Amino acid sequence: MSRNEKISVLFRKKPIASQSNESGVLKRALGAFDLTTLGVGAIIGTGIFVLTGVAAAKYAGPGLVLSFLLAGIICAFAALCYSEFASTIPASGSAYTYSYTAFGEVIAWILGWDLILEYGFASAAVASGWSGYFQTLLSGFGLELPHALTSAFNPEKGTYFDITAAVITLIITFLLTRGVKEAARANGIMVGIKIIVVLIFIGVGVFYVQPANWHPFLPFGFSGVTAGAATVFFAYIGFDAVSTAAEEVKRPQRDLPIGIIASLAVCTVLYIVVSLILTGIVPFNMLNVSDPVAFAFEFVQLNGLSWIVSLGAITGITTVLLVMMYGQTRLLYSMSRDGLLSPVFSKVSGKSQTPAVGSWLAGIIVALFSGFISLGHLAELTNIGTLFAFAVVSIGIIVLRKNNPDLKRGFRVPLVPLIPILSALGCFYLMTRLAALTWITFFGWLIVGLIIYFAYGRHHSHLNPLRRK
Repeated sequence: MSRNEKISVLFRKKPIASQSNESGVLKRALGAFDLTTLGVGAIIGTGIFVLTGVAAAKYAGPGLVLSFLLAGIICAFAALCYSEFASTIPASGSAYTYSYTAFGEVIAWILGWDLILEYGFASAAVASGWSGYFQTLLSGFGLELPHALTSAFNPEKGTYFDITAAVITLIITFLLTRGVKEAARANGIMVGIKIIVVLIFIGVGVFYVQPANWHPFLPFGFSGVTAGAATVFFAYIGFDAVSTAAEEVKRPQRDLPIGIIASLAVCTVLYIVVSLILTGIVPFNMLNVSDPVAFAFEFVQLNGLSWIVSLGAITGITTVLLVMMYGQTRLLYSMSRDGLLSPVFSKVSGKSQTPAVGSWLAGIIVALFSGFISLGHLAELTNIGTLFAFAVVSIGIIVLRKNNPDLKRGFRVPLVPLIPILSALGCFYLMTRLAALTWITFFGWLIVGLIIYFAYGRHHSHLNPLRRK
């Protein structure tokens, strides 16, 4: 095989028609309001209940409001790019599937492997946040876990394993392997609970704000704001639940942008208001805890409301964990179905009609991550994976427009190539604001992925004409 032929094999593309056929024909029943509710339900969770405290204490201080605003703008640009891909290629796999069409197999593998990192560490981070609020809830009943099992591995603090984070991960894995049916009514109830809890915090907390806590507003300078934006970007993960619903939307060209932008706008406003009140109640340097919203009420001796916030946060974060782990298992399923990963991940259980074995493998690994790795590191690793995926998808819009100008699109990103370029540049800039250790881990993960691809994936790919020989 010549050098050019070897290169062309790496960039072989999956036909758009085959991906559309895989997705099946779904009923177009969702409108703009449904999409907005779906987006808010998927976005609000660990970001608002957990990372607000971490980002304020370590990076932005009261300037966290600017961090949320900056991250929200960049996320909105990326969301528009996702919308065009989703309305054009309504198939499972998210950015992995989109890049398989726009760039070819090796780039699709890199994106898929990157998304495995994103979903895996996101699930672990959400589980870690869930654990913090669950322990607050237990303390309200006078119950305490052994200190060594209350947080991630940190011998200096006497903690070695977060047992509750690992347990909730395994419980969610069990539920997924039993078969999961999500209904609009259930989603609406969960969104309602989350919004009520957030509004309780805003409505009560505003009376306990001490404006002196907002000074200095930018204790770490504007660089702290951008570093904070890179951290709280995690708070916006979940909007792709809106873009991937394209095949089930009544009027995708109209309703998709409304649903995406409306959900992002609602969440951004809530994030800004909550971060203002949070840093107004508690000095920012005291907020590096796993349950900052509940901690704020404890700080002003409102222990009863702290218990309510913890219960609402647990309920909301549980649904986010379910969605994240579902996304992880279905991504592994898609890559396995294409031949790039072992068939074990796409083996469907006859009784539950779920990829049970692959789900348990992923669940056990995520449980170990959530038990041993601290929330801050988990969030940063999730963010670098997400930002990388968003940037590549944004560039993919420009490539797809050039190579397939006549392709039927349910939604078109306005001002191409300006918006995709701004989206990609914004994502890459936020990536530069993450810690060096995060970058080292990220590159190490990609190198391991490329070794697996060249050793296994490219030979077993369903696009390999020699696969059956």
